[in-house]
Amino acid sequence: MQRLLVVEDDASVRTTITTFLELEGYNVEAVSSTREAIARLNRDQYPIVISDIYLDERTGIDVLRTAREQNPGCVVILMTARGSMETVMSATQHGAFDYIAKPFELDAMLATIRRAEATLNGAEEHVEDIDDLPETEMIGSSPKMIDIYKIVSKVAPTDATVLIEGETGTGKELIARMIHRNSQRSREAFVPVDCGSIAPSLLESELFGAMKGAYTGSDRDRVGLFEAAHRGTVFLDEIGDIDLGFQLKLLRFLQEREIRPVGASRPKPIDVRIVAATNRDMQKMVDEGKFREDLWFRLNVVPVHVPPLCERRGDIPLLAHYFLKKYNGRYHQTTRMTESGLKTMEIYSWPGNVRQLQHMMERLSILAPMGRIDESAVREAIEQMEPRETSSETLADTEAEQIRRVLAATGGNKSRASKILGIERKTLYRKLERMGLA
Repeated sequence: MQRLLVVEDDASVRTTITTFLELEGYNVEAVSSTREAIARLNRDQYPIVISDIYLDERTGIDVLRTAREQNPGCVVILMTARGSMETVMSATQHGAFDYIAKPFELDAMLATIRRAEATLNGAEEHVEDIDDLPETEMIGSSPKMIDIYKIVSKVAPTDATVLIEGETGTGKELIARMIHRNSQRSREAFVPVDCGSIAPSLLESELFGAMKGAYTGSDRDRVGLFEAAHRGTVFLDEIGDIDLGFQLKLLRFLQEREIRPVGASRPKPIDVRIVAATNRDMQKMVDEGKFREDLWFRLNVVPVHVPPLCERRGDIPLLAHYFLKKYNGRYHQTTRMTESGLKTMEIYSWPGNVRQLQHMMERLSILAPMGRIDESAVREAIEQMEPRETSSETLADTEAEQIRRVLAATGGNKSRASKILGIERKTLYRKLERMGLA
């Protein structure tokens, strides 16, 4: 029978919680003040403590601090009807397991307690850290990745044009950067261009530049990205998205190595290496007449196919440990990986590939209960990425908890928090307003 300490100054609430938890089979001790709570914590150890925040001259944060000092493995759940950003951040920074807003359903509290018990029961489970992690995010020792490294080692010192094919999130830009870093152009600029995000009408001036007066509002000469990368490397990402009308101009550049800025009377020579990438089936696009065959031949001199993460599952432990180490350092965390958590990651399909794994590890380094990434933490993170079967009420509660924890980890930096959460900053502000934390 699990022993719990409940700290609540409201007699009716204290009685309700105590009776409910005793009926669920728990051994409950309840006190009404911080003085009594701290005295008991100094005298005895409790695996789980449930405390209101606003009690008397001291607060639940003092109870939390004492409980964790006396027993670092203690799980503390805080509850309050008057939450603020400051109290949530303080609770998180002092190691609270969870933060429950009043009023709440008793079943919701019970679910939180059972999550806490699962954490305690698996406390000894762990996975040894991998000490010899590489310094680059281009991580992988699977046969398919070794094949890529062989190609890169041969093609990088040359000036050959490379076409990198692979699903979104597989690391195509990392490979392009690796090619540049190991080339004779490594001291010059590496300029990435997201072709899919530039309007077709602007792509020519973005890449080739424009002369003063070439179009409305052009009050000075504009240097294009190709010229800005002179003697370096241009990475044309999502090359399959470029407009058919511009494809011929790009082909001419690849043939002549000259650009003609919009509005210019004569071309100028430019020395850049082209590395392109796509997540599309280029052969199919050529067959359907959506991409010029002669341009495809020019780009596809050396093809590199990047496998999806589900085809290189053996690399998942290396990647997970790499990203965990990275984000533990960034956010000053000591989050650990457990064996069950790692196994759950290895059997997941990873539709978003390495980028999805990276974002998950960043979230988990901040949000994992008690700093342990176990099976339940990974499954919950996966459910957040695939929320279709989650009820809107449960999803909103979990989302609010994630927002609080991420803001606490980033010291209240809303710009950084919005990036980690994958939402726009204005969207975060609206959610904070609905949570009453704006």
